[in-house]
Amino acid sequence: MSIRPVRNRTQARPVIEGAGVHLHRAFGFHQPRELDPFLLFDDFRNEDPDHYAAGFPWHPHRGIETITYVLAGSVEHGDSLGNRGTLGAGDVQWMTAGSGILHQEMPRGNETGQMHGFQLWANLPASLKMTRPRYQDVQAGDIPCIIDDDGTIVRVIIGNFWGRTGPVEGVAADPQYLDISVPPGRRKKFRIDTSRNAFAYVFEGEGRFADASVPRGVLTEKEIEGREVHVRDMSGNRTLVYFDTGDEVVVQAGEKGVRFLLISGKPLREPVAWHGPIVMNTRDQLKQAMADLEQGTFVRHNAANGEE
Repeated sequence: MSIRPVRNRTQARPVIEGAGVHLHRAFGFHQPRELDPFLLFDDFRNEDPDHYAAGFPWHPHRGIETITYVLAGSVEHGDSLGNRGTLGAGDVQWMTAGSGILHQEMPRGNETGQMHGFQLWANLPASLKMTRPRYQDVQAGDIPCIIDDDGTIVRVIIGNFWGRTGPVEGVAADPQYLDISVPPGRRKKFRIDTSRNAFAYVFEGEGRFADASVPRGVLTEKEIEGREVHVRDMSGNRTLVYFDTGDEVVVQAGEKGVRFLLISGKPLREPVAWHGPIVMNTRDQLKQAMADLEQGTFVRHNAANGEE
């Protein structure tokens, strides 16, 4: 086994999106090859309705998949195909924009006004850029929750892990998406296929990730800790950790325990042409998407039969 070294660590930065939603962006809109096939990751955590209630009014998507995971509050959504619904705490929606849809997402707080969730964008390969749009709405109760003997909790949103399979399927990037909580003081190892790009997003507690494989019997525990990347509790954290190649991630939870998302996927290694919520392979394809929006031909499929 080889531990994945930590390539980089950054803090999510505050941005305002939609009609005035205050959120934190861990990555997005630059260096799309760095975490290929993933393009963008947002953490929309807030306790002030004035900072999120205006939501994300009607906007287009083409050429990508968006993954929304709600922890607190809810998100009401609707689209140009007639789909409507509400995501509650613990629910997940995996939307394949494909050839194009127009949709909106309106966050709502819980009884105390708290809203918390994440949205991840995954790229689609060239062969599926213009595929028919679809949704996979998953309720919290349908997501496998594994509790290990030491109290570690893993929610398997997508992919296979510890003998369980997440309910989201057929996603082009073939990702693994895990919500992991490690109890205080515990040290855990998590397998990740070496062919995947991987990152962790720490949003509660504190801990440290091993930064390299350490020969047994060569280094003391103190020296080992010196080669690890510390992630401490800083205003709710919001720390992004990029991993290099290897087949396992090792985390040591701190005194408060640590909770993080561990996400990996197979890189597409294709050219990326990106303009806002539209991601294609060439500039000409982007120009065509803009022309489709202007001409009212952006939505290629209808809700009844999925035909053009």
